[in-house]
Amino acid sequence: MALIISDECINCDVCEPECPNDAISMGEHIYVITPSRCTECIGHFAQPQCVEVCPVDCISVDPAHVETPAQLELKYAGLMAQVAPADVAS
Repeated sequence: MALIISDECINCDVCEPECPNDAISMGEHIYVITPSRCTECIGHFAQPQCVEVCPVDCISVDPAHVETPAQLELKYAGLMAQVAPADVAS
């Protein structure tokens, strides 16, 4: 399941740098999570890092993007496959 940031977001800027998949960015008014990049930190950490650092608890599971842990692992593998060629070329 991808995560979502509610309108309770205070734009404190702590979640964005914690995301290992670069899924968090500034939206029109608050931070947003790109569902296609969010793996809930599966493959990186035991818990979603954005949820861990959010001071107002405004990040939750996005009911519009329900995924199983296995699907999140596949998404993680796909994201890492996209990163690997750039790393090799460096």
